[in-house]
Amino acid sequence: MNALIETTVLALNLYTKVLIASVIFSFLYNFGIINTSHQLVKAISDFLYKTTEPILKPIRNLLPDLGGIDISPIILWLIIFFIQTSLLNFMR
Repeated sequence: MNALIETTVLALNLYTKVLIASVIFSFLYNFGIINTSHQLVKAISDFLYKTTEPILKPIRNLLPDLGGIDISPIILWLIIFFIQTSLLNFMR
């Protein structure tokens, strides 16, 4: 049982890192620092979008419009943090 919980916590840690990378990547793109016409940048962008969007989209649908500010990654991070904390407390 502990191995399953540890694996789940590890997977959630990895997903959190992908989520942070997606947020940073979107900032860099929106500020014009990177250009998605380059193949490698486009591949990274597609990976991050396909990995995070299926979970972020339902959260965005539940949140009110905040005028261009997207707080769905923060909400998702809090949910992941709560799940990790609960699993680690259950493991003790």
